[in-house]
Amino acid sequence: MTISGFLNINKPTSMTSHDVVAKVRRACGIKKIGHAGTLDPLADGVLVLCVGSATRLSEYVMQSTKSYRARVRLGVVTDTYDAEGRVLRECDAAHITRDAVERALTDFIGEIEQVPPMYSAIKQGGRKLYELARAGEEVERQPRRVRIDGLALTDWSPPLFTLNVTCSAGTYIRSLAYDLGERLGVGAHLAGLTRTASGTFTLERAVALDTLLASADWTQHLIAPPAALADWPTVRLDAAAVAHIRHGRAIPAASGRGGLAFAYGPEDELVAIVQKDGSLWRPHKVFLNE
Repeated sequence: MTISGFLNINKPTSMTSHDVVAKVRRACGIKKIGHAGTLDPLADGVLVLCVGSATRLSEYVMQSTKSYRARVRLGVVTDTYDAEGRVLRECDAAHITRDAVERALTDFIGEIEQVPPMYSAIKQGGRKLYELARAGEEVERQPRRVRIDGLALTDWSPPLFTLNVTCSAGTYIRSLAYDLGERLGVGAHLAGLTRTASGTFTLERAVALDTLLASADWTQHLIAPPAALADWPTVRLDAAAVAHIRHGRAIPAASGRGGLAFAYGPEDELVAIVQKDGSLWRPHKVFLNE
């Protein structure tokens, strides 16, 4: 039997995303497995694992909107922008009020330019930024366009406060904490982070890593692609259309918006990712016999 799908893991802190993948691979005997979107060791919460042929879908899962619960500490700046880094400077933040923070948050809603932290896996000049940082080098980073759809201050316990963040993939919450601290003039760092959602994967429905590893049948936690990718446009194919797509041929498309869509066959099997081209759906990525 071919095993394919997604696992929604509640990642514990103090583990890398790679550590989680390695543990699940060994315990469950899975040969083909990866994760869709890294979580720092400091962070916990939703970590999506792709199993079997679903690994070919990781790039699409990673594009989904993300939600976080972020704990921010005012008055202390670190070199990693989080609690694990070396303290660079400290400042008295006792005068900062909740109203001041909420006013500053409005400047970060919508599409913004964000400079990634030095301690990140982004490559520059063929080397990852964190490798340069560990070697004592700091380089100028190009700002990246990200989107923040929601920012809500849910707990105020100065110098700590909690934010609920909804944002596009690729947004660095560490950079958000740092930038917010700079805007307030006292500095800040990320003291804790929980990913509460990644697309359709939510923390409420995530399985604890220990629970999964101790499960007699871990496959009961697998989520099939149609359920996992329900937030993407879909196309339903009959048997004839399936044959056309699998042979690389285009099929007629109904009117509607363009872009990519997931095409499913008569038995709800994922056949392909198709792309709108005028009045046609053209195969973009085909999944044979899956």
